Amino acid sequence: MPNNGYPWVREAIAARMSVEQGVTVTQAEMLLTCGAAGGLNVVFKALLNPGEEVILLAPYFVEYNFYLDNHGGVGRVVNTDQDFNLDLPAIAAAISEKTKAIIINSPNNPTGQIYPEEALTALGVILEEAGKRFGSTIYLIADEPYRKIIFDGNIVPGIFRTYRNSIVVSSYSKDLSLPGERIGYLAVHPEIDDKTALLDAMNLANRILGFVNAPALMQRVVAELQDVTVDTAIYARRREIFCSILRDAGYTFLAPRGAFYIFPQAPIQDDVRFIALLQEEKILAVPGVGFGAPGYFRLAFCVGDEVIKRSAEGFRQAMRKATAGI
Repeated sequence: MPNNGYPWVREAIAARMSVEQGVTVTQAEMLLTCGAAGGLNVVFKALLNPGEEVILLAPYFVEYNFYLDNHGGVGRVVNTDQDFNLDLPAIAAAISEKTKAIIINSPNNPTGQIYPEEALTALGVILEEAGKRFGSTIYLIADEPYRKIIFDGNIVPGIFRTYRNSIVVSSYSKDLSLPGERIGYLAVHPEIDDKTALLDAMNLANRILGFVNAPALMQRVVAELQDVTVDTAIYARRREIFCSILRDAGYTFLAPRGAFYIFPQAPIQDDVRFIALLQEEKILAVPGVGFGAPGYFRLAFCVGDEVIKRSAEGFRQAMRKATAGI
């Protein structure tokens, strides 16, 4: 098996991606990886020189900084706006001669936000102009494991339509509900700069990072499941139950447009302290500071309906304790 995966499996994924992205993608522009995490490490190994920066949009997935550290990269954090959308002027101001890439995660973990196509197109213009200014290529990396888990008729735009120097990384652990099965892929835009050298570097990185190949059995499985996904109506129902509980308890939040997380504001400034109050009520949450967004906390609704419903009184109690200063 080639280190970049079975050609016929890549062909199946490329056919689906071509429709999704609105750009024709071939199997030669793809690699099968050990999940999206493995794919991101392959990308960073291939792209980064020591000290080069990757822009992270807060709130961001907590492990990005660790992946960058693996390969000598440095995370440059830029906050999103109050609705967790792209703050384009802030991104433009953060780009320097050290900038190698920016990573976006849409639908987003932890906020559930989906970045609109107009904003992504504008981002592409910013990256193109900055690349010319600094005489470099600045890559747009889209981490998309939640692409198929969307609500209310929302659409996740294809970044290949918005920017030529772009790379998509994804996995099947979320849309097929296969946590622990390390199977994913990456694809580069057909017209990306230095395409052959970049793909060769990624192919080598897939091997020398110790992944060698994506799991052979799961490659065969996912090839047959390109148009299959979990029943998102189940997640949508759980989202509504959870949002209703949080509203009734007085929390402030934006209903997620995709993924299976809610990211409310903590009722006190210290989100870690508030997480401790939730734990007293047997509710497990993650403080926002870990995502680069102190003052918030993440909840997941990938649990049963009854588990969510039973949490209602606990959320009310935690809110009462927080506002009473207990």
